[in-house]
Amino acid sequence: MQLTDARKKKVKSILVTLPKPESEKSPYYDLAKKYNVKVDFRSFIHVEGVPAKDFRKEKINLPDYTAVIFTSRNAADHFFRTCEEMRYEVPTELKYFCLSETIALYLQKYIQYRKRKIFFGKQTASDLAEVLKKHASEKFLYPCSDVSAEETQRFLQENGYDFTPAVLYRTVCSDLSDLREVFYDIIAFFSPSSIQSLYKNFPDFEQNNTRIAAFGASTQKAILDRNLILDIPAPMPNAPSMTMAIEQYIKQVNK
Repeated sequence: MQLTDARKKKVKSILVTLPKPESEKSPYYDLAKKYNVKVDFRSFIHVEGVPAKDFRKEKINLPDYTAVIFTSRNAADHFFRTCEEMRYEVPTELKYFCLSETIALYLQKYIQYRKRKIFFGKQTASDLAEVLKKHASEKFLYPCSDVSAEETQRFLQENGYDFTPAVLYRTVCSDLSDLREVFYDIIAFFSPSSIQSLYKNFPDFEQNNTRIAAFGASTQKAILDRNLILDIPAPMPNAPSMTMAIEQYIKQVNK
């Protein structure tokens, strides 16, 4: 990345707009230790469940579905919560298709893992292509949020699968008022919703010397649409993760 001299300022603090990691093994902690920088975590958005009474208005009949597609642990949590609120007993023969093994293993929280038909990919819906082809006749329920992953929906539509999106949770802007007088050298964003939350909380936000990092094309577009300077894009061929992209940046400016 080419840096202008005006923005080549030393990095001492980073705000990651994600929840604090549950494990101390997070690469962000390694980054903080290696370069002696302060790293804080604060989720700019949070999820709220759609109550069963509101879900009923969608006129989705749960017993009609033979399979369910999970793109996140949130989706799994709110699927089983909704079933419980609606007093619907999830049938043992229901098939589960998960975007990753992490999500698949998470289902142990709700079901007897070994006794269920569970399939998973590496990270995206297209990774599930082969296994979905073998189950093309299933009627899929797709639990999602009000800002669902378009990539997964597009894949299912383009390949002609019989699926129904079910909005079971909503993405909501968090209250960040306690950050009003706090400034960071780098703020790392991971979704357009987090940018929306920034401006909902601070309509007069001015970037000044704050360097902005953004993961993913849609997040980067949301930043540029606000006429902000994108200092650290990720992923990049030489930096597939956000921590790697930030580390490369720090190496250039913290000399």
